[in-house]
Amino acid sequence: QVQLVESGGGLVQAGGSLRLSCAASGRSSSSLDMGWFRQAPGKEREFVAAIRWSGTSTYYADSVKGRFATSRDNAKITVYLQMNSLKPEDTAVYYCAARPTMRPLRSPISNVDEYDYWGQGTQVTVSS
Repeated sequence: QVQLVESGGGLVQAGGSLRLSCAASGRSSSSLDMGWFRQAPGKEREFVAAIRWSGTSTYYADSVKGRFATSRDNAKITVYLQMNSLKPEDTAVYYCAARPTMRPLRSPISNVDEYDYWGQGTQVTVSS
């Protein structure tokens, strides 16, 4: 089992920045691909970003490209989401998710169904 704990959410003005962290722990917490998703009220959960275990491949939703960046520290088994130039439409609960890197992808890495483990979420609110 893997436990994921997000932190770093909060309230920020439009144009501001936040950095989310997601710490993984548990028996199977090594060799994980990590993803970030978000869910706004009344909307489905949507993909934001992902990073493979090696850290050499990253993926972003079109809506956040050029503004958000994900990175990881495998020694700490922690992944980060740096969010810059935030907009009110970025307001949502942000979740980190994990999947075993050794399991071949059956669909795009942006698909929620690819992930086995989820954090509890952290609220990000961007005021206009």
